[in-house]
Amino acid sequence: MYTRFHLHIADYIAEVVISRPDKANALDRTAWDEMRTIFTELSQRNDVRAVILRGEGKHFCSGIDISLLGGIQQQMQGVSTDEGRRREQLRRLVLDLQACVNAVEQCEKPVLAAIHGGCIGGGVDIACAADMRYCTESTAFCIREIDMGMVADLGTLQRMPKLIAPGIVAELAYMGRNMSGAEAAANGFANRCFASEEEMLAGVREIARQIAAKSPLSIRGTKEMLRYTRDHSTADALNYIATWNAAMLLSADLQEAMTAQMQKRKPLFE
Repeated sequence: MYTRFHLHIADYIAEVVISRPDKANALDRTAWDEMRTIFTELSQRNDVRAVILRGEGKHFCSGIDISLLGGIQQQMQGVSTDEGRRREQLRRLVLDLQACVNAVEQCEKPVLAAIHGGCIGGGVDIACAADMRYCTESTAFCIREIDMGMVADLGTLQRMPKLIAPGIVAELAYMGRNMSGAEAAANGFANRCFASEEEMLAGVREIARQIAAKSPLSIRGTKEMLRYTRDHSTADALNYIATWNAAMLLSADLQEAMTAQMQKRKPLFE
């Protein structure tokens, strides 16, 4: 049902593959909309406990398709003759594209981005929205918007300073230079840098398998707490987890985990 992505689900793990290799996995309007639909769906599916996001071909994602950018001015001209209304519509477009990236972050299941080759512009926005990032030695991250006379507007400048040192983000954003996979790992942007794409995929799939074996309710709650804590005070976050566990702690997952431990077996969660 998707034209810009492949979706595979097995053993509680979903693999979402950006599939425009002839366009370096650049995302046109259809691709952005499909990405939002996919991650909204995966968030709600009981047969998914972890998500791997990767790109087909030589690159992870080269960002927004030029055709989408090129059509914006023409699209705005068709909205109204009033400049204010055209600007309002442009703002709506940016917010709509932001919502497509937000869907990755808001997915209830952990999202592991397996990044190889180029991760440019909008690709970095998407990577920042993932829970974990893994890359290869040949990966190149680039905030390319500065070289296009733009300000990155889909989340990189908002999320990346909370992931790595703000000074490093500023350097990347002002210069538009490449950050290698090794540098990304050294700066803490990538969890780990692998020698090859094959090794990376094997490693990421193993991590996803281990996550999928945990309590789904606990994993969802942990993601919610990590995301909430990032944007709130410690006091607010402690209050939220107290309320969350008052509702969720006494679950069948807790009973199964305790029983499995006493019986010296692996737990099997519903």
